[in-house]
Amino acid sequence: MENRTLRILEAIVDEYIRTGEAVGSKLIAEKLGNTVSSATIRNEMAALEQKGYLEHTHTSSGRLPTYTGLRLYIEQIMSPSPLSDEGKREIDRIFEDMEYASDEELINGASRALADITKCAIVSTGSASKFSVITRVDVIPTGRRVYVLLLITSGGSIRNRVCRLSFNLTDEQMDFFRQFVSENLTGINLEELSDDYIDKISQAMGSYMMTLSPLLKAVADLSAEMRQKVELSGEANLLTCPEFSGAQVARLIEEKSELGRLLDETFSGVQVKFGADSNTFAVTNSSFITTSFSKDGHKAGGFGVIGPVRLDYKKIVPYIQYFSSKITDALSGAGDTTDEEKEADSFE
Repeated sequence: MENRTLRILEAIVDEYIRTGEAVGSKLIAEKLGNTVSSATIRNEMAALEQKGYLEHTHTSSGRLPTYTGLRLYIEQIMSPSPLSDEGKREIDRIFEDMEYASDEELINGASRALADITKCAIVSTGSASKFSVITRVDVIPTGRRVYVLLLITSGGSIRNRVCRLSFNLTDEQMDFFRQFVSENLTGINLEELSDDYIDKISQAMGSYMMTLSPLLKAVADLSAEMRQKVELSGEANLLTCPEFSGAQVARLIEEKSELGRLLDETFSGVQVKFGADSNTFAVTNSSFITTSFSKDGHKAGGFGVIGPVRLDYKKIVPYIQYFSSKITDALSGAGDTTDEEKEADSFE
């Protein structure tokens, strides 16, 4: 494709992102400094339409980019706007305020901050817990036949579950449970805590199995929640998008676990998925910009920006890249880094 054609397509997409309206040849000529005639632009627009990059509206002579055109724009044409020094300092301050946060608090806090900056919804996965091991399990009596089960991991995550039993536990039973889980669960990776493993150690409880197995099941349930945890931040931002109806926003929220699965498939760089291209999230006029972050050289999770197709990708992508690099540094306990080391993975 000739450079002039790509410039015309870029100008059309930029104007569509700005206004949401179909774009005509006269406006594009002005955007290009009147260096190309309107007649030539109309011919180029017709050629782009034939190739599937633009579509013709029925109400005007203007064109709109198709999903194919948007993907070409994102992957090959646009140049993301460099993140300003002030923008970097703003993000740096956010992470400085979370210096002593746990991994989970860090990811959730960064996601909320990114939602505020982008004015979009953010899906994040707490899969950093996949690389954590259990450091403590405790049972705490809080009332008659009511106990709180506490689970703590090496990643700093803390979970608790209220267990209502049909009997009161004796001090001997609680002491046995604490000693048992210390010997059989401490140091176990959450990914290893399968149903088979729980069944196996349940049998090892012997005569205590019937009494204490509900607590052990609660441990399994909590670990499963931590492995599959998907959080959504800034969903209220979607309600302000004229492209979305309330029903569509509700649908996106309901499908956050599916969006979390898409995040798990993102291993490097920044990727863009359109609702229309996917069988997984059904809102066709939505886009999902994803990236991942690491901890000590291993993938530790990811987050995705949910918004309308008409997002300012040039502006948002650098923010996502910088957030990704900052989360990776924070999770890995990295010290001061140079500007070059802070650069995120390449855009894909």
